[in-house]
Amino acid sequence: MTLLRYILDGLVSGTLYVVMALGLSIIFGLLGIVNFAHGILYALGAYLALAVSGGIVELPFWLSLVVAPLGVAVIAMVLEVLFLRRFYAVDPILGLLFTFGLTLVGEDAIRMIWGPTGIPFGIPDFLSGSVELLGLNYSVYRLFIVAMVAVVVGLLWLFFNRTPAGLIIRAGSRDGEMVRLLGISLKPTFTLVFGVGAALAALAGVLSAPLAGVQPAMGTDVLTIAFVVVVIGGLGSFWGSVGSGLLVGVVVTLTAAYAPAYSQASMFALMIAVLLFRPRGLFGQHWERFE
Repeated sequence: MTLLRYILDGLVSGTLYVVMALGLSIIFGLLGIVNFAHGILYALGAYLALAVSGGIVELPFWLSLVVAPLGVAVIAMVLEVLFLRRFYAVDPILGLLFTFGLTLVGEDAIRMIWGPTGIPFGIPDFLSGSVELLGLNYSVYRLFIVAMVAVVVGLLWLFFNRTPAGLIIRAGSRDGEMVRLLGISLKPTFTLVFGVGAALAALAGVLSAPLAGVQPAMGTDVLTIAFVVVVIGGLGSFWGSVGSGLLVGVVVTLTAAYAPAYSQASMFALMIAVLLFRPRGLFGQHWERFE
């Protein structure tokens, strides 16, 4: 039963990694930007949820799950329009350095507004308690996270495969020049993709906040994990990010339970093992950056 609980906890952690990795993957896939600011967007989502659910106003938690990601998406789209799109046709290292700078500025801004110490974020009353699952008393909120992420992943898949905007994004990520020749401007698509990626990072931050509270550097560790998940799953692979996120969550949780000193190293060992046999990751595709 203890092993089953660890596996369930790993799947819950993995679902959060899935949301982060999907946002990171689609941004890199179309924009060609290594978005180091993804972690600070995760933290900003948690802090905005804190502000709207118990600070500036008092919205219900379920509404903060919508308002905070949308707020972060708007901020991200403004940054993309004003600054980030200047780096698409230049050396990719410049975009990396810019987003790294955004991370430093964003973290300092959070410290100035909300303070340098952590802030508790309680589990909503309607999601507190536990239910019996497979012979275990398991947290209702953790099960809610799994259900929420499953819905988000399903909606994302439908968006990318069943809507005109999603099909343009998929086509542009593989052959942007052809899309441009068809008379379709990718600039609005770039902005939309960056906003969607930011919203996913913020949603992960909101969902994780009741489990561990919020603090300014909360995005640093999860950003590293998101990069590992993307590499293992394969850049550009939707289901690769989903599968590898769950796998990394279970591996890290089990290692933390039975060999705590190696918990963080376990995901890097897994990444090395995958890359030795599959250099593009488990489900990697070849994506081309639009110039």
